[in-house]
Amino acid sequence: MKGRIFVVVVLVAAAAFAGRWVNRAVHVSPSGVRREETRQTFRLDPGARVEVGFINGSVEVKTADIDTAEVHVVRTASSPEDLEYKRVTVEASPSSLVVQGARDGVPSLWHRLWNGGGDVRQEVTLVLPRRVDLAAEHVNGAVQVGEVEGPVEVSHVNGRVEVAESAGRAHVSHVNGGVKFGVSQLGEEGMEVEHVNGNVEIRLAQLVNADVEASQHNGALSLDVPNVTMQERVNRSYARARFGSGGAPVQISHVNGNVSFKSDVGATTATNAVPVVIPAEELPPPPAPPAPPAPPAPPAQ
Repeated sequence: MKGRIFVVVVLVAAAAFAGRWVNRAVHVSPSGVRREETRQTFRLDPGARVEVGFINGSVEVKTADIDTAEVHVVRTASSPEDLEYKRVTVEASPSSLVVQGARDGVPSLWHRLWNGGGDVRQEVTLVLPRRVDLAAEHVNGAVQVGEVEGPVEVSHVNGRVEVAESAGRAHVSHVNGGVKFGVSQLGEEGMEVEHVNGNVEIRLAQLVNADVEASQHNGALSLDVPNVTMQERVNRSYARARFGSGGAPVQISHVNGNVSFKSDVGATTATNAVPVVIPAEELPPPPAPPAPPAPPAPPAQ
């Protein structure tokens, strides 16, 4: 008996030393829906790279002043057999965290016909240190991100995207939904927003020196910031603006919706910021909206 207790203590101590805790539970609702919850905790260094992708559902990233990362994954399916497919893998080290939906193990045609299912919904919630390098891609659902003291990349999302704050390079592309993106600090590499089928709102936490270009844009462009020093409508599909003395590039392209810049610094006055708005009758014909990203698909077997 003492030997068994000693083994358990050693295993728990080893897990704690490695900085990883795993907890898994499966529940069945009265309607028969299977719900699997997995929680894992890891130690994570400041500035670590975090990647989450190929998720058939929503992704939420919360941040705090901590040195650990918590990964909470919920998978739901109509049968226990379905839960054997589309798992979510987690690979972690102090400098890297990768959370990814499996792209293999697709249910056979016979399984789908016989069970009438095969669809597994995934929801991922991450609790991370603020100082990380974050990338989210191929998400078939909404993406919500808290305050990140590092660069943020979001691409191929079939849903709304909201980022509270980022610092450094920011890149948003191929989003079938609205985008709200907060910028605490704009790095030298600037910001790029492209192929968005929805309105885009960019909120600046401080005055920035940037050169803004908007091309192939079907919608109004509004600059509600206090330090606009130049703005120019080159033609119906291309506009330029300068914040402060210019510098960091901000590229807006192929957006099927309105684009607005807002500032948390001071109040806008008529002498230093006049919103650029194109009347509807002057807008070019609407371009074809970007194709919605398909749900995460498996590679060839």
